[in-house]
Amino acid sequence: MSRAFYHDHPDILQLEAEVRDARPGAVLVERSPFFPGGGGQLPDQGILRWSGGVLPITGLERDERGLWHLFAGEALPSGKVTLEVEPAFRALMCELHTLAHVVNALVYTQFGGALLTGAQLNADATFRVDFDLPGADNDTLRALEAPLNEVIRRDLPVSSIFMPHDEAQAVPGLFRSKAVAPPAGEDGLVRIVEILDLDRQACGGTHLASTGRARPARIVKIDNKGRQNRRIKVAV
Repeated sequence: MSRAFYHDHPDILQLEAEVRDARPGAVLVERSPFFPGGGGQLPDQGILRWSGGVLPITGLERDERGLWHLFAGEALPSGKVTLEVEPAFRALMCELHTLAHVVNALVYTQFGGALLTGAQLNADATFRVDFDLPGADNDTLRALEAPLNEVIRRDLPVSSIFMPHDEAQAVPGLFRSKAVAPPAGEDGLVRIVEILDLDRQACGGTHLASTGRARPARIVKIDNKGRQNRRIKVAV
C-alpha cells in the first residue's frame, strides 16, 4: 500500500491538480482524491472538470507513475483540472468498509483468530466477508448481528497510522487475510486502521471517522462456500 492523498485527507473530495500526462481517454495528474479500488472496496465515482468541459470518470488505473483517470472519448485535458469525488458513493464505501472491519474483528475474536478469505463491498449497500471457518455453526454466525449493532451504538473512533512493514508483520493479528498480505509502500510503511478498543489491522481503504456514523446493519445470509469457508452477507 502506497501512501495516498485520500489517506491523509479523507474529507477532501474536490481537488485542483496539474496534468502530468494525457492520452485519448485517460489523464495522469500530480495528485488525486480518488480511491482507485482494492481490498474488496469499489473505486470512487466522480468527474473531471477542465477548460474543455466536464468528463465523468469511468475508471481508474494505477501504474508506476501514479493514478490514471479514465473517461469516454478522445479528449486530451491539459494544464490544471479539478477532480471531484462523488460524495454519496464514497460515504457508502466508507460505511461498508468500516462495518466489514467490525465483522472481521468479531469473527477473529470469537472464532479463534479465523482468517479472512475474501471480501466485497457492493453499490447496493451490502457487503460480504468470507472466512476460513471449518465446522462453524451458521446460527452462531448469524448471532453476530447483535454485537455488530452494539459497536455501531457505542460510536467507537476509527483512526489510522503508518508503521514499518516488518514491524507490522511481527504483531499478531495485524494481517488478517489467509491468501494475501498488504505490501509495503515505497517508504517501507504499511497503513494500520484501528477501531478503538475493538480492532487493529492493515488496510488501505477508506473508513468512517467513528462506528456510530454507520446505519444499523443486519446479517441477511450465511453461505457455506466449500468445506471450510463461510460467507457472511451484511446489509445496512
